[in-house]
Amino acid sequence: MTATLRLTEALIARPSVTPRDEGCQTLIAERLNTLGFRCETLESGPPECRVTNLWARKGEGRQPTLIFAGHTDVVPTGPLTAWASDPFVPSHRDGKLFGRGASDMKTSLAAMVVACEEFLTATPQPPIDIAFLLTSDEEGPATDGTVVVCQALTQRGERLDWCIVGEPTSVERTGDMIKNGRRGTLSGKLTVKGIQGHIAYPHLARNPIHLAAPALAALAAETWDAGNAFFPPTSFQVSNIHGGTGASNVIPGTVVIDFNFRFSTESTPEGLQQRVTALLAEHGLQASADYGLDWTLGGRPFLTPPGTLVDAVRDAIRAETGLETQLSTTGGTSDGRFIAQVCPQVIELGPPNATIHKIDECVAVADIEPLKNTYRRVLENLATQASAARITP
Repeated sequence: MTATLRLTEALIARPSVTPRDEGCQTLIAERLNTLGFRCETLESGPPECRVTNLWARKGEGRQPTLIFAGHTDVVPTGPLTAWASDPFVPSHRDGKLFGRGASDMKTSLAAMVVACEEFLTATPQPPIDIAFLLTSDEEGPATDGTVVVCQALTQRGERLDWCIVGEPTSVERTGDMIKNGRRGTLSGKLTVKGIQGHIAYPHLARNPIHLAAPALAALAAETWDAGNAFFPPTSFQVSNIHGGTGASNVIPGTVVIDFNFRFSTESTPEGLQQRVTALLAEHGLQASADYGLDWTLGGRPFLTPPGTLVDAVRDAIRAETGLETQLSTTGGTSDGRFIAQVCPQVIELGPPNATIHKIDECVAVADIEPLKNTYRRVLENLATQASAARITP
């Protein structure tokens, strides 16, 4: 059993259902302390759902800095009876390691730690700083986790140059896909106002569903942008519609429509909001008088084009696996959206994601060491470039 596998199992054995950390960060901090990292715990949030964050750094901030970022919290297990084995007892079957967090993302965390151990053993005084940013609030609301740490780092003026987030990005084999960006997410809650009444007397009422329908059709049919070389076109999707009293003979007084944009760097939250308001007006709906609209910006898009970090990661994957990795911005959001606001180059690299959040989540044991070796090779590549003074972060 390798050091990476042992640490992965130790992390899986801790039932760190969001926002609980259950000592995962302490276990990691103990390993990092022995390597000379200065480890700091930043807690945030109300007492009943306290979030634990770890910031650890080796170096004084005068050299280019690579951050390993990730989360120790996992999603709930679902019905335990549906699992073939206890989700918090690491189990091996058919060459796979089973347990909640096996893929998302305790394998990545273990691989990052062991990669640093191997790298620093070979290079005790590296020409780069190394840091870890870990949270127990990624699978939850994400309001007291990475975003809080990033705010603190900004206030301190910490130097941040590159970041690898350990999200499970691969498809078939570790390294076949990395995320060099993510789309932004913008949600809206549209409440269209009507007048409740008897369905047999529509002239005495005002049906908000009928009022909203033309505008909703226009929003669904709109082309928001064409995307670009890295991003698909911005999408608009309705997630919920709530209207009516439950009775078949009552015209409702309001209808509430929840929708979401996943948007590329070709659009901005402000521009999307303005266009929605304009489309509503074109279809006879005026703000305040006819509707209310609440917006929630979940995150802005970010993009790291080919350059220092992407090239170092590509070379590391090629050397370790022989794969030519695919750059992608698909999928949901990650804490990379917060880190990208304070760190100029952010990518995501982790194991295959086919079983994340599922019953019997697992990772192929054969994928674990290549991931650790790839992380170590990235450290080596960046250190080589830094020592040759070829890097301008």
